[in-house]
Amino acid sequence: MTSPYKLGQSACKRAKTLSREDMYRIIRSPVVTEKATILGERHQMAFRVAAEATKPEIKAAIEGLFGVSVTAVNTLVVKGKTKRFRGRPGRRSDVKKAYVTLAEGQTIDLTAGLA
Repeated sequence: MTSPYKLGQSACKRAKTLSREDMYRIIRSPVVTEKATILGERHQMAFRVAAEATKPEIKAAIEGLFGVSVTAVNTLVVKGKTKRFRGRPGRRSDVKKAYVTLAEGQTIDLTAGLA
């Protein structure tokens, strides 16, 4: 008999369904840049996401919020820059971005709002 505590973390994450509140916590904002709009031609969208969010959670959140089918999720962490403000050094926060590939023929209209 196997203990439920010996299951991998990924097995526990897959079985969990996300609440609407968790979806909003994971997806912070869309990335609206020149590069992100060009990716729209290849059925891809870019989002800023929570730093602790995993790829399956991001996929579930996008599918739940926008009502689309996601085929792939690629993530990256943009390291914060060191900047100066009034002569004092400071550091910008790290940001995690997710590039989401949508199924053929599906799009997300960011101006219309959520489904």
